[in-house]
Amino acid sequence: MLPTVSKFTFGRATRATAFSFLALAATACGPIVFEDSTALPVEGTPPAPEPEPEPEPPKRVEVRENKIVINEKIQFEFNKARILPESDSLLHEIAKVIKENPQIKKIRIEGHASAEGNDDYNMRLSKKRAESVRKWLIKHGEIPADMLVAEGYGETRPIADNETDEGREKNRRVEFTILEQDVVRKKVEIDPKTGQEKVVAEEKATEKAE
Repeated sequence: MLPTVSKFTFGRATRATAFSFLALAATACGPIVFEDSTALPVEGTPPAPEPEPEPEPPKRVEVRENKIVINEKIQFEFNKARILPESDSLLHEIAKVIKENPQIKKIRIEGHASAEGNDDYNMRLSKKRAESVRKWLIKHGEIPADMLVAEGYGETRPIADNETDEGREKNRRVEFTILEQDVVRKKVEIDPKTGQEKVVAEEKATEKAE
């Protein structure tokens, strides 16, 4: 004989089953949230920052007005006019700059000395050193001979104190003066309405230095 189940007990069980089904259905339809206090490790190395571009090195040879300025010294044997091999690259650069500036027509190569030693000897040595540079530029730099002249000034044109080693070293040098070069002279007028400059004429001329 089957046990008797009351209507009240059956109804309560049915309602409980219904609530469980609805809760399960709601969970299946809603978002599932995972809670975890453990951080996930990130593998790999972050990309390195791009390196900054290196600054351009300062120029060793520059044309400035009526000068070819060299920012290194031409080296010679001690008390002689023979150019040392370590100055070859500098002299090649000087020749290159001369060729890149066709407006330059004539250059004076100037030798200078410190106040050490005999005045006449320093004058002759500075002249010989200027001549050595001229010959090098003609032979190895392929600069026309009639474009270059050489002159020695001995100790007569110091640029530093001859009483110090540093000053005497600065005074022993070779310089380049541009004697003739083509320049473009412009005639400019100012517009009275706008105040802006306007080139109305250009004239090409040869400028000569002393």
